[in-house]
Amino acid sequence: MFLTITTTGTPERPATDLGFLLHKHPGKSQAFSTSYGTAHVLYPEADDQRCTAALLLEVDAVALVRRGKGKGRGGAPDAALAQYVNDRPYAASSLLAVALSGVFSSAMRGVCTAKPELPAQARPLRVEVPALPARGGAALVHRLFEPLGWTTTVEPVALDAEFPEWGDSRYVRLVLESDRLTVAEALRHLYVLLPVLDDAKHYWVAPDEVDKLLRAGEGWLPEHPEQKLITSRYLSRRWSLTREAMERLELVRLAETDDSEVEAIDNAVEDDSDTPAETQAEAEAGEARPTPLAAQRRDAILAALRAAGAARVLDLGCGQGQLVQALLKDVRFTEIVGVDVSMRALTIASRRLKLDRMGERQAARVRLVQGSLAYTDTRLKGYDAAVLSEVIEHLDLPRLPALEYAVFGSARPRTVLVTTPNVEYNVRWESLPAGHVRHGDHRFEWTRAEFRSWAGAVAERHGYTVEFVPVGPDDPEVGPPTQMAVFTLGTPYEKEAKAA
Repeated sequence: MFLTITTTGTPERPATDLGFLLHKHPGKSQAFSTSYGTAHVLYPEADDQRCTAALLLEVDAVALVRRGKGKGRGGAPDAALAQYVNDRPYAASSLLAVALSGVFSSAMRGVCTAKPELPAQARPLRVEVPALPARGGAALVHRLFEPLGWTTTVEPVALDAEFPEWGDSRYVRLVLESDRLTVAEALRHLYVLLPVLDDAKHYWVAPDEVDKLLRAGEGWLPEHPEQKLITSRYLSRRWSLTREAMERLELVRLAETDDSEVEAIDNAVEDDSDTPAETQAEAEAGEARPTPLAAQRRDAILAALRAAGAARVLDLGCGQGQLVQALLKDVRFTEIVGVDVSMRALTIASRRLKLDRMGERQAARVRLVQGSLAYTDTRLKGYDAAVLSEVIEHLDLPRLPALEYAVFGSARPRTVLVTTPNVEYNVRWESLPAGHVRHGDHRFEWTRAEFRSWAGAVAERHGYTVEFVPVGPDDPEVGPPTQMAVFTLGTPYEKEAKAA
């Protein structure tokens, strides 16, 4: 297997800086032992104007067979004629990708101790791979590399130059050129996409391959248009690993869009029985403990959904799935979709609902999907009702308009239920210090007037009517502990009458 990386330079930025970036001296030929042979690094040319580094991998065919006995473990799927007669020693594959990672590990991480400023600099690059398996043809090669900023030249290799009528083989000669990528980015692209194009791995794909993929795909894979194909092929079509990788990539994409850290996005809140203040107050009631407020909220939501005649329901910000579980117990709710940005919460919800052991008919009624309520999502359109139970207070106030448009402006369910704490009721809990919110993650808590003002403005802007329902004991002085708004989408006739 053979691969070259070429760059050009000037006296001020000599091309031989490539040696510093790759941590391999241009004046030497070096050899490195790998699991399946020997990797050689040499420089066919090296001066200030042009420098080329070559990686030559000599594969030990005997070691390849002895180390793996089946497809994906070293017994290459192309070994149809005999164990020792196949394309593995010659065509770029996962063997070459592993060699790249081992020989140029520091370069892939963007580390250069001798000249720390170099790794971040984009430079003219030309990568050549003389023999590359391309399952999907030249068109797939273009679709994989060109979105990453490469100018791609793909030359199909004929099955036999003496018999052109036989057509082309599945091998191509690949040339990649770019002047706006770093060496580290180029190496990470090759590390992932070479085995993707070959569509085979010479080793067993274990769960840690997901971490390897995400590390190498950082900065480009979450937004790649062929993300699903890349992920599936890289993980040898193991559906459980592919699903895990896709979910983690979506979380990365949401975090990048939101200009925040993944940990801040994946902020699963504790089991939503009650907030800490509500739990403490109920504990103080001793033997006379009333029905938990969380249960009263769910009962109020279920009653409102039944009154609205809703059958297809969205639980937006479903958390760990308590409301979804309650909805499943009522057969009138024929389709239930739980949406949350936190994969941890969705994982817990899946366990709570026992989705892996659920009967086929029951499983057809429920889905859990990852998504952010700060962005429009076509998957949320067309439902009878949407529930935002104890969700809005977990958002920063400047983000509420985005949630408002995503739910009321884009998804537009016929009924929307919103519950949130009534801050006026907090004085009834002696264990809650004055001026404190009920939960550490609450960004605000509204009075009844503030909530009614917000809900009325939302309804006005988006063509809904709104009613307010108390949840929990309705104190004559400070109102109920939880306030619920029931939004109903106006009919065209009602809108015309209102306009008149």
